Amino acid sequence: MVYAIAMIIIVVAKQLRFDLKGKDMIKSMTGFGRFEASVGSKKVTVEMKSVNHRYLDMNIRMPKVFNFFDSAIRNEIKKYATRGKIDIFVSYEDLSENNASLKYNEELANEYLSYFKLMEEKFGLNNDVSVLSLSRCPDVLTMEEQETDEDELWKLISEAINGACEKFTQSRITEGEHLRDDLIAKLDEMISIVDFIAVRSPKVFEEYRNNIRAQVAELLGSTPIDESRIATEVVLFADKMCVDEELVRLRSHIEKMKADLTQGGDIGRKLDFLAQEMNREANTILSKANDLEVTNKGIDLKTEIEKVREQIQNIE
Repeated sequence: MVYAIAMIIIVVAKQLRFDLKGKDMIKSMTGFGRFEASVGSKKVTVEMKSVNHRYLDMNIRMPKVFNFFDSAIRNEIKKYATRGKIDIFVSYEDLSENNASLKYNEELANEYLSYFKLMEEKFGLNNDVSVLSLSRCPDVLTMEEQETDEDELWKLISEAINGACEKFTQSRITEGEHLRDDLIAKLDEMISIVDFIAVRSPKVFEEYRNNIRAQVAELLGSTPIDESRIATEVVLFADKMCVDEELVRLRSHIEKMKADLTQGGDIGRKLDFLAQEMNREANTILSKANDLEVTNKGIDLKTEIEKVREQIQNIE
C-alpha cells in the first residue's frame, strides 16, 4: 500500500514538472526565477529574467570555470522556454580551504640564479639575490586551483539551473494566466461588437430602401413607383455593402483564438497570425460601412483588435 502511494506521488511530481515546462499552459515571455544549490562547501546560484523577443535569445553570464558547460546549460533552458530574451546570471562559491595550492618551480629558480651569476661576472655587479627576491620572479611560485570533479560540478549546476527554470517558468505561467483572462475578456467584447454589426446591417439596407422610395416618390409625385427598379437598386447596394462573409470569418477567428487560449501551449505565433486576419476583416468591414453606427462599431472593433495584438506579443 505504501509502495503504491509512493509511486503515485512520483508520477504526479513528474507530471507537475512536465507541466511546468509549459506543454499545456499559457506562458508570458516575462518572468523571473532564482535558485541556490549547494553541496559541502560549494554553492551555485542561478538567477533568470526575461522580456519579449521574437525568438529564443539567451545571454549567460557565469564564471570562466563554467564555460565548459555553456552548451549543456543552454540545452537545459530550452526544455523550459521557446521564445523570449532571457538573461541568466550564474555565481559560484567554493569555501573549502584546499581549493588552491602553492607550486614551486625549482628548475626555473635554478635558471634565474644561473643568469644572475652570468650578469654578476659580465657587469661586475654584486649578486645580492635573496630568497624573497627570487620568489618574486615570474612563475617561480604560482597558485594553482585544485582540479574539480566535472561530473560533481555539473550535478550542482544542473540542480541550480533546473530549480531556477522551474521558478522562472511558474512566474511566466502565472502571468500567462492573467494574459489569457484579459484576452478572453477582450475577445468577448469583440463578439458583442460583431453581434451588433450583424443585427444593424439588415436595418441599414431597409433604411436605404425607404430613403430611395421616399426620394423617388418626391420626384414622381402621383406617378406610380416602379418597385422592381427600387429592388434592383437595393440589391446593388446590398451587394456592395454586405459584410456577412467578413462577420462569419471574424467570428470564426475570435472563437479559434479563444479555443487556443483555453487549450494552451506555445501559441504566441499562432495567435499573432489570427490577430492579423481579424484586422484584415475589420478593415474590410470599415471600407464597406455606409452607416455611422456601423462605422463607429468598426472603429471600436479595430481598437480591441489592436489591444489584443499588443497583449499577444507577451505570450510565448
